[in-house]
Amino acid sequence: MMRIMSYKFVIDSYAWVEYLLGSTAGKFVDFLLKNASCITPSIVIAELSDKFHREKNLKEWQILCKFIKHKTEIISLDAILADHSGKCKNFLRRQQLPNERKVGLADAIIYQTSISQDSRLVTGDEHFESSKSVVYLKNRKAVEKIRTDITKNLLKM
Repeated sequence: MMRIMSYKFVIDSYAWVEYLLGSTAGKFVDFLLKNASCITPSIVIAELSDKFHREKNLKEWQILCKFIKHKTEIISLDAILADHSGKCKNFLRRQQLPNERKVGLADAIIYQTSISQDSRLVTGDEHFESSKSVVYLKNRKAVEKIRTDITKNLLKM
């Protein structure tokens, strides 16, 4: 299977859960895993681990964790990324409406990872709905455009 490496995507926790559910959004994540270069920030591993341990679903977590490590590049939080993420969180919070659920540090780390990797964040998190460097999974039109673009490039190869 050939992947289009010029297309890089950061897969967040929301996207991984949709993948597991086999939803329409999850099928798009599967398409990306098969046809593009995908990245998972290490903090996503922590978020998913927390979820699966809390739900006492350890066998499924072991399988998923191994799959994530095999199918995506894991980017760890280093001092530079951590510093930029703190700045990013404050910037994102200033951009939000007053009554919105505030962007958390984990969200900022994931978003900053996508920026540092010159890639697009794949998420369904409303914080990022209107961000231009984000593939918002609830926007089916945008998702289908990306699927079409990648497919066209695959056919050219």
